[in-house]
Amino acid sequence: MAKQSAPVKKNQTVTLTFEDLTHEGNGVGKINGYPLFVPYALPGEVGDVKVVKVKKNFGFGKLLDLHTSSPERVEPPCDVFYKCGGCQLQHMSYDAQLTMKQDQVRNTLKKIAHLEHVQVHPTIGMKDPWRYRNKVQMPVGAKADGELITGFYQKRSHRIIEGMETCIIQDEENDRMVEAVRRIADRLGITAYDEETDQGVLRHIMVRTGEETNDAMIILVTRTQKLPHRDELVKELTGTYPHIKSIVHNINDKQTNVILGKKTEIVWGDAYIYDKIGDVTFAISPQSFYQVNPKQTKVLYEKAMEYAQISSTDTVVDAYCGIGTISLFLAQQTKQVYGVEVVPEAVEDAKKNATLNGITNAAFYVGEAEKVMPWWTAQGMRPDVIVVDPPRKGCDEELLKAMTDMQPERIVYVSCNPSKLARDLRILEDSGYEVKEVQPVDMFPQTMHVECVSWLEKRT
Repeated sequence: MAKQSAPVKKNQTVTLTFEDLTHEGNGVGKINGYPLFVPYALPGEVGDVKVVKVKKNFGFGKLLDLHTSSPERVEPPCDVFYKCGGCQLQHMSYDAQLTMKQDQVRNTLKKIAHLEHVQVHPTIGMKDPWRYRNKVQMPVGAKADGELITGFYQKRSHRIIEGMETCIIQDEENDRMVEAVRRIADRLGITAYDEETDQGVLRHIMVRTGEETNDAMIILVTRTQKLPHRDELVKELTGTYPHIKSIVHNINDKQTNVILGKKTEIVWGDAYIYDKIGDVTFAISPQSFYQVNPKQTKVLYEKAMEYAQISSTDTVVDAYCGIGTISLFLAQQTKQVYGVEVVPEAVEDAKKNATLNGITNAAFYVGEAEKVMPWWTAQGMRPDVIVVDPPRKGCDEELLKAMTDMQPERIVYVSCNPSKLARDLRILEDSGYEVKEVQPVDMFPQTMHVECVSWLEKRT
């Protein structure tokens, strides 16, 4: 049988009607059933597309011209939106973004987990879906004349976008502090790190702030063991921004894409800044994982609390507890919380946060949840509720088994990856738990990412 070729060729121009969006935000149009994925195209639109890559089962195109525009298309307010790639959806109205994310979760649950009967609620969005990120991390580069520049990398490259004045999903004050560091470092003659030669000094400028406290921490990442002109930097920055509570030097002397190195020293001020979510105060260190959108984090955790349905006599296990963010929320309303986390520093932070809030009914342990939880089961622990908030790769089957072996009445699964959530919910359904509801929460407006809270009950 002759091998069937794609119905289009590279560099060909075709007219497409767009039917859908991929999980990366690309429009999907088909030629004789062959899908082409096209950035910045929206469902319902008709446009001319140049074919830029052809594979066996799908291809990629570049949008040249629109014949019909979607009523949901808006003008992106960011000057570098089409270069940057940090956001994927600024050209789509916010209401349409929320609907699209609900559809994405619903369709993923149907396709992967065969859970089409499960109610997926409308996505909970933000009143103001801009300037929400409390952490900014900017790479530092240099122009041909050596002048320092900061900005995000151009899409699919390690070239910094020049002339990027601001990022409109970052906190505005954070933007200004990055610019201040760049300006002062440039004047003091501190050189930018060069990836190709592995030379130079300043690699990244990171700023973290507390939404409720207005505390600020500046982290300067260098290739070198010493931070040049550190006293002048500290004097100028703290003189300009009195709410800076901490200036940190992080050393990353490896040729790597990882931003932070292992060695950190406090140059000035405190080792932590603080923030509040609801009634709980958190200490945040340079390396702490802390949600970047505190307003929506509160919404997310309140939904997790609602689904947990905990009483004052319950015992709760929080797998992947991190610095104790969900654990300490739960501890306010229940008898005992046990948190487990593989990162020792995070567990130390969790213990510190419990003490900070006067919470005595939360205990934290270092270890892999899939190994610690079976040991707890062997000791006779039977939690009423398990809460799990894994990284993007989801839960290992070993952990899912450890959870179901504990036989909790309810499982609350918080996820940042709908496809991995669907995979894991299928396994939990087959292990005796019923998925009752799923609530998407828009933690990252203007991007394709969506967070979900799922409520599962043990079948009787």
